[in-house]
Amino acid sequence: MASASRSGDARRRNYAPLPPASADKAELLRGLEAALGSPFSSDPLSPPASPMIIVISGPSGVGKDAVIKRLQEVREGIHFVVTATSRAQRPGEIDGKDYYFVSKEEFLSMIERNELLEYALVYGEYKGVPKQQIRDFMAKGYDIILRVDVQGAATLRRILGNSAVFIFLVAESEEALVRRLVDRKTETSDMLLVRIATAREEVKCTRDFDYTVVNGEGRLDAAVKLVESIIDAEKARVSQRSVRL
Repeated sequence: MASASRSGDARRRNYAPLPPASADKAELLRGLEAALGSPFSSDPLSPPASPMIIVISGPSGVGKDAVIKRLQEVREGIHFVVTATSRAQRPGEIDGKDYYFVSKEEFLSMIERNELLEYALVYGEYKGVPKQQIRDFMAKGYDIILRVDVQGAATLRRILGNSAVFIFLVAESEEALVRRLVDRKTETSDMLLVRIATAREEVKCTRDFDYTVVNGEGRLDAAVKLVESIIDAEKARVSQRSVRL
């Protein structure tokens, strides 16, 4: 017992005496620093999260554009990468905001110049993701949102691996998805059949994504909140995803 007591006394003598509890906070902090033998660091205990790439995909008509638009309205620090496409501009779409509408010849030139992260021929038209937009906005600290079809998501998974977050957007049911496609009134009956058949196959790819989010009819805000929660959870990861382009 005497030996243990002497050891405890020795440990206590290694520290400078602390100021009385009645001392002001600044004096108490200085005393604590003196007792520990080093000043307290003001550096963050957890470094700022790195910019992320979030890939949002899903069948035609599931509401990818609506989810991304609302996400941009409610969350700061994100940049939606505008996809280049050779398809015709639809009523209400804005060039440079919804898509960059280019001719097939221009698109093929972009491929030759290696300006696209990924591209694909979808329903007879080209779609692709420009690289430079991603680099520019990640350098400014923005999180990147990519909207691609399921085929494009598979290509991006091969290119980016686990460095990006992949979210699969679905409707609440197949019937609900078909109703949305019909309500768009942008396709012929034959094209509707193609899109529905394609959607049935695309839903089978859910397992290739990190998360699934249901965008139910009239539940847009709930879907967007879930996407935000996924982003927040990813930013709280101990091992951050590292993106290299």
